[in-house]
Amino acid sequence: MTASSNKSKRNMIIILCIVFACMAALAVRLGWIQIVMGSEYSEKAVEQQTRDTPIEAERGVIYDTNKQQLAVSVTCYSIWARPTDIKSGETKKESEANIDKAASSLARILEMDEAEVREMITREQSIVKIKSGVDKDVADQIRAAELKGIEIAEDTKRSYPLGAFASNTLGTVTEDNTGLSGLELQYNTYLSGVAGRWINYTDTSGNRLSYGEERYYQAEDGYSIVTTIDQVVQHYTEKALEQVMEKTDADRVMAIVMDPQTGDILAMAQTPEFDLNDPRTPLDEEEQKKLESMSDSEKSAYWNQMWRNSLICDTYEPGSTFKLLTTAIALEEDVTDIDDTFTCTGAIEVAGETIHCWRSENPHGTQSLIQAVGNSCNPVFVQLATKIGKEKFYDYLGTFGITGTTGIDFPGEATAILQAEDNVGPVELATIGFGQGVAVTPIQLITAVSSFGNEGKMMKPRLVKELVDSDGNTVQTFDTEVVRQTVSKETADEICSIMEYCVEEGGVGNAKVEGYKVGGKTGTAQKPEAGGYSDETYSSCIAMAPMDDPQVAVLLIVDNPKGVKYGSTTAAPGVQQILSDTLRYLNVSPDKESQEEAQEAEVEVPDVVGESVSDAIGILGGASLSYDADEDAAASEDFIVTRQYPAAGTKVKKNSKVYLYN
Repeated sequence: MTASSNKSKRNMIIILCIVFACMAALAVRLGWIQIVMGSEYSEKAVEQQTRDTPIEAERGVIYDTNKQQLAVSVTCYSIWARPTDIKSGETKKESEANIDKAASSLARILEMDEAEVREMITREQSIVKIKSGVDKDVADQIRAAELKGIEIAEDTKRSYPLGAFASNTLGTVTEDNTGLSGLELQYNTYLSGVAGRWINYTDTSGNRLSYGEERYYQAEDGYSIVTTIDQVVQHYTEKALEQVMEKTDADRVMAIVMDPQTGDILAMAQTPEFDLNDPRTPLDEEEQKKLESMSDSEKSAYWNQMWRNSLICDTYEPGSTFKLLTTAIALEEDVTDIDDTFTCTGAIEVAGETIHCWRSENPHGTQSLIQAVGNSCNPVFVQLATKIGKEKFYDYLGTFGITGTTGIDFPGEATAILQAEDNVGPVELATIGFGQGVAVTPIQLITAVSSFGNEGKMMKPRLVKELVDSDGNTVQTFDTEVVRQTVSKETADEICSIMEYCVEEGGVGNAKVEGYKVGGKTGTAQKPEAGGYSDETYSSCIAMAPMDDPQVAVLLIVDNPKGVKYGSTTAAPGVQQILSDTLRYLNVSPDKESQEEAQEAEVEVPDVVGESVSDAIGILGGASLSYDADEDAAASEDFIVTRQYPAAGTKVKKNSKVYLYN
C-alpha cells in the first residue's frame, strides 16, 4: 500500500469521524429541543399561532327600590399588547423600532408614562393589559397608529348617572370593574359575572387561518341588584343634609332613613360626598390641593376615609337619644311605671361620686317619667339604671343589638364601644344609663329604636332586596327578617307615647311635621378625648312618624356644629324636613286632628320660662314659632330662660318670633 493511499484512508476516517460527531451533536441537540425543551417551545408555538382575546362580562346594574338605575356599565375599550409580536422583526434594529414606536405612541395617546408602557410591552408574557376603560375616540387614535402587536377589545366600565348620589353607600370599583367599597364590594360576586374568551389560530403575521379551530366562550353577565334605597327619599335626605351643613358649619352631617316595619333602608347619606365617576378626586378644591401634596400611603388612607360609610362603620356617643333604651328596659322590667314621679334636686350621689343634672342650678323638681325623658334629666336615668342592675342592663343591650352587629348587608360594620361588663361599677353603669361612656353605630341605634314603632319587633336592616338577571327576571330575593322581640308591645307603645310627648310638649318640637303625629328624642353629647371630654359635640335627633303606625324613622347626626350646638336646634330641623318630604311622597295620610291644628292661623305662645334654652327652642318649634336669643350665650351654655316675649298664653300668628332672655 502506498503512502498516498494510507493518507487518503486516514483523511476519510477523519471526515467520517467529523460527520459522525456532527450527527451525534445534532442528535443530542434535537433530543434536547424535543425532549428537554419541548414543552417550552410548544407553548411558544401556541402563543405565536393563537389569539386568546378576553371577553369581559357586563357588570350588573344597581337599581333603587323602584328600578331606577343608580350604577350601570357602559361600553368602552381595553388596550392589550402581545410582547412577542411587538418584539418580532427581521433584525434587532427592526425589533427595537417596533418597541419604540409602540411605547411612544401609546404613552402619548393614553397619557401614560413612556417608561411604564415600555416595561409593560416587553414583559415575558403572552398578553398584557395596557389600559382599560378607554373611550372610543382614544381607541380610534390607537387603531389609526397601526401599532404592531397592539389589540383593542370592546369592554365595559362603571358609570354612575347621578354622580355623587348615595356615594358612600353604592361604593366604588377598581379599574378592572372589581368591587372596591360599599355595595359594589358587598355584592361583587353577584355583580361581576364570569368573563368569556375568544380563541382562534393565526399565521405568523397575525392573520386568522381559515382551517384553524376557533373557540368562543360567551361571557356570563353579572346579576343586577335591586336595593331598598328610594331615589326620591335619598334626594330629600341629601338636600336636607346640605341645608344643615350650611346652617351649622359642622364638620359633617349624616342621616339614615328606615322603614321600622321592614328594616329597609330608604336613604343613607353623609357629607362630604364624592363623585363616584371620579372617586379619587375630592369635590372640594382645597381638599384636592391637600391630597396632591400627600405621599402614596397618605393618599390611600385619605381615600379609604373618604369612601367610608360612617353610619355603619363608625361609632359615636349617642347622648340623650340612648335614654329611650334605658327607659324601655326599666318599663319592661317593672322597675318603673309610666305614671311614676321623680324628684330632681340637681344632682345624685353614686358610690361616693356626685353626678350632676345639666340643670343643677335650677333643678327639675318633681316630674313624671314622661317629663323626665322630655327633660333629659340625668339623675332619673341614674336611678333607673341602678335599679335595673348591671347584669340585666347588659342582657338588654344584647337584646337591642348593642353588644353585637346588626348584620346589615354592607362590608366593615363596626361594633359598639362598650366597657366589659366585669369592669363596670356603679358609676359606669349610671353614666351608660344616660348615654355617656358608650359609643354605638348609627345603624345600631336606629335599628333598636325602630323596634318601638314595630310593636317591639326588631328587624334586620337590609340594603338589597333582590337579584335580577339581564332579562329582568328575579333570581333571588332577600326577605325581611325579624331578629327578635326587644320589649313587649305594651312597653313599645309606652315608649312611642313618650317620644310623641317629647315632640308635642318637650324639646324636640323642631322635628314636628304639621298634620302628622311625630315622636322623637334629641341628644347632645360631648366628644370623648384623652382624660375626659372636649368642647366638640355630636348633636343628634331620632324620630318616627306617624306615631299611630310608624312608616318612617330618621336618625340625623351633626358632627361638631359651630355656634349653638343643641340637637333641638341643629339636628331636629333636618329631621323635620326629611319627614315632611318623605311622608307626603309615600302618600301617608295626615292625621285628621293634627291637620286641623295645622290649619289654624294663630297659635298660643307656650310658657318656656324656667326651661333650658335648648328645650325652649324645641318647644317653640313644636308650636310653629321661631325664637331669638343671645347666640353667644346660647352657644357657650344651655342657659335657663328667665323671661320671654311675648308672654305665655298670647295668641300670635304662626312662625312669629319669641324672644328668650337669660
